[in-house]
Amino acid sequence: MFYRTKSGACPIEDFLDSLSDKQAQRVAWVLRLVEERDSVPTQYFKKLAGTKDIWEVRVQAGSDTIRLLGFLAGSGSFVLTNGFAKKTQKTPPKEISLAEQRKRDHLDRSRKQ
Repeated sequence: MFYRTKSGACPIEDFLDSLSDKQAQRVAWVLRLVEERDSVPTQYFKKLAGTKDIWEVRVQAGSDTIRLLGFLAGSGSFVLTNGFAKKTQKTPPKEISLAEQRKRDHLDRSRKQ
């Protein structure tokens, strides 16, 4: 599932739309793997240490490294909050902070419904 802002915008869709066809195909393959398998290798999906339950979907598309961040929501669903092309080994703190802020926003709005 994709995070949506209060106004209905979907930042993860915008990010995915910016990818090349090859990158998008690889991302779709990894997302299917995460969705369908009970046990997903950490090469593709892992909890980020030192975060408030933020998980990272890791995609290698040729020489490009793509990361999608999100969180586990109730009933086994996973909400993708943001994506970025990764240039370094460490996940940028601003991306983690953004994922945590969107998680809080999503959960707050879900409780009010």
